Amino acid sequence: MLCVETVGRIRRLHFVDGRSIKEIARLLKVSRNTVRRVIRSEPPALTYARTVQPRPQLGAYATRLEEMLDAEERLPARQRRRTVRLYEALRFAGYAGKDDSVYRFVKLWREERARRSAAVFIPLVFAAGEAYQFDWSYETVELDGEAVTVKVAHFRLCHSRHYFVRAYLREAQEQVFDAHNRAFAFFGGLTRRGIYDNLKTCVDAVLRGKDRSFNARFLQLCNHYLLEPTACTPAAGWEKGQVENQVNEIRQRLFRPRPKFADLATFNAWLESQCTELAQRRAHPEQRGRSVWEVYQEERAALRSLPTPFPSYREIDTRASTTSLVRFDANRYSVDCRVAGRPVTLRADAERVVIVHGETVVADHPRSFDRYQTIYEPWHYLPALSRKPGALRNGAPFVDWSLPAPLTDVRRKLERHGDGDRQFVAILHAVAYDGLPAVEAACREALASHSVSADVVLALLARARDPAPPASLAIPQALVLAHEPDADCSRYNRLLRMVLPCKLPNCSI
Repeated sequence: MLCVETVGRIRRLHFVDGRSIKEIARLLKVSRNTVRRVIRSEPPALTYARTVQPRPQLGAYATRLEEMLDAEERLPARQRRRTVRLYEALRFAGYAGKDDSVYRFVKLWREERARRSAAVFIPLVFAAGEAYQFDWSYETVELDGEAVTVKVAHFRLCHSRHYFVRAYLREAQEQVFDAHNRAFAFFGGLTRRGIYDNLKTCVDAVLRGKDRSFNARFLQLCNHYLLEPTACTPAAGWEKGQVENQVNEIRQRLFRPRPKFADLATFNAWLESQCTELAQRRAHPEQRGRSVWEVYQEERAALRSLPTPFPSYREIDTRASTTSLVRFDANRYSVDCRVAGRPVTLRADAERVVIVHGETVVADHPRSFDRYQTIYEPWHYLPALSRKPGALRNGAPFVDWSLPAPLTDVRRKLERHGDGDRQFVAILHAVAYDGLPAVEAACREALASHSVSADVVLALLARARDPAPPASLAIPQALVLAHEPDADCSRYNRLLRMVLPCKLPNCSI
């Protein structure tokens, strides 16, 4: 096969130097037919002639590389690996060739993908009060000086484009239910449908087509609010494109730069205020000249009225241990020691853990999202202290027990007595009857009188507990005596001298 340089020499020798075909063939050592064909043909195009690139080294790994490219294509652009990283992954898998074949294969694969026809999407239109869309996103915020990854629940009304966002530390079912309660209260009403991704907290199984096996507890939420749940096709984010775009918009508007707050409650209050403020500033994408807030005010009339909030807790039947602890979510929570060893019901919602025995609440704790923590409430162990007052010194629930300053001072003074623990437990028991403020005031008064003991504190409580003396009655003028009786007890002595003279020596009666 002739190269480009030989073709150029043949054409120059013939058209410039005027050499004959025979001379050129003898000079360049090619056949006269070849020289004749070059002279009679058009000027050659300077293109790469080879269309199929042999890749003997890559051949066994081409399928593996194509699978890697398919997986990378489904990732967000910022998470995709460059070609050199794909080459390194193939080398780790055993590929011994050079990187040229990998770069060439990746380039042709991407060019082929680019030549494919783009997917066609049909714009969707929603009536007022028809539907909302829901999704989660992961963001990073700074809470109390520490970077924390929070799970943000996103709601969006499909007609007015008004949205609601709230951050949580967990993405469990109770957080999903709490987010729904708060979003509906924020919007001031309900739509007829809810559009969801195939969340594990909502969907148990994805069946054929649009059929879904929804979670029983999630269906209770939908039945409570009379909602029709609609699940999207897997990996078809365009079916809820509004909330997908909202995730990127909220990330740029509210999470760049990283927000800094003291705690999650303050951060959520700020997020809610920003949702209203942004709705008042943003223009509606379809109704020109109107803001999202203006369209939302019209849509509110089409929203259905709200029932009572759905009970968003997750209920678990368990048993309290002999140390009055109940295990939940890799943590332990204390309960009233009178139900130790008995069956109890734990109700966990987005922010609190409530434990009941029968119909009685035996514990109410803020929910901890750390792991392997023990959350004590020292007052739960007060009934046991009457039998074991010595546990007040070394009992785990009472370590770093934060009591009001007067009670702490009384406890410190009673430690010098042999039965000081028992006396202080008696004072603590009075809290159940008189309340902590009254006991605190009695301890303060006992400290001021420099007489500190359980008897003194309990006596002061009893004195404060007695009702005030009744006010004097106003006597009508008609009942006022003309001569008030003279309360003089010495008259009894004169009576005794007259009737029974005393015969004792030295007696004046």
